[in-house]
Amino acid sequence: MTPALAARIGQITGLAVTGSTPLHGGCIGQVLLVSLQGGGRVVAKLGPGLEPEGWMLRTLASQTQLPVPHVVHADDDLLLLNYIEAGEAVGDSAQIHAAHLLAGLHELSWHSFGLSRDTVIGGLTQPNPPTPRWADFFRDHRLLYMADEAVKAGRLPPATRARIDRLAAKMDRWIDEPSAPALLHGDAWGGNILCRNGRVAAFIDPALYYGDPEIELAFGTLFGTFARPFFTAYDELRPISPAFWEVRRELYTLYPLLVHVRLFGGSYVSGVESALRRLLG
Repeated sequence: MTPALAARIGQITGLAVTGSTPLHGGCIGQVLLVSLQGGGRVVAKLGPGLEPEGWMLRTLASQTQLPVPHVVHADDDLLLLNYIEAGEAVGDSAQIHAAHLLAGLHELSWHSFGLSRDTVIGGLTQPNPPTPRWADFFRDHRLLYMADEAVKAGRLPPATRARIDRLAAKMDRWIDEPSAPALLHGDAWGGNILCRNGRVAAFIDPALYYGDPEIELAFGTLFGTFARPFFTAYDELRPISPAFWEVRRELYTLYPLLVHVRLFGGSYVSGVESALRRLLG
């Protein structure tokens, strides 16, 4: 916390900064818990590229029932959010609550797959050109786009990229077009779900777009965030196709895996390669 940053936050909030503590999280910058005169607290995320996150949180707050932190201020290099007391793991009761919240979010639809603007995921640009078919959108603007970004960063081997091309050419073999585009949080894993007293207090770090809800469900299985309590509750509200478990879960986990390859490289490359082996043989 520099004097200049403290003065800037004080000017925005109208309250003097009395202290700050680093928080875990954030792929693109520092995250601080900032104490304010009078006992208030805000979370400060330091940029660059934070304006889309503020826009997404405000969109969720104004247009959906998904609980999110209130955005105090958002520009390209500083995002201020109301602090939410949490700290619990996503246990069974919180999973059931999350299932109801995400099922409700997935009821919201649009005329196309994509969004009215590009968003971000983990600080990376996430293109959202409105697209009539989900298979085309997922292939071009999720799978191939992020594979290209990972290759440009020197983190995805060209041979693995070639196998992704083979997969992309067969996309219609696995994907059934959903009945309608659904609004997705886009990054709903345990690190982005704040829980308190066995319930979800807030979802953070969204990566919004309209897509197939199954990709949201697949992301929830990737790092062990959601298990039987979540999927049982969700299936009662929005039935899950058996084909999701048989093949599409594997297909859809490739996108978040490629995001992690682009950001971190390392072991995530082997995760992509393992998924490709299971899908392509």
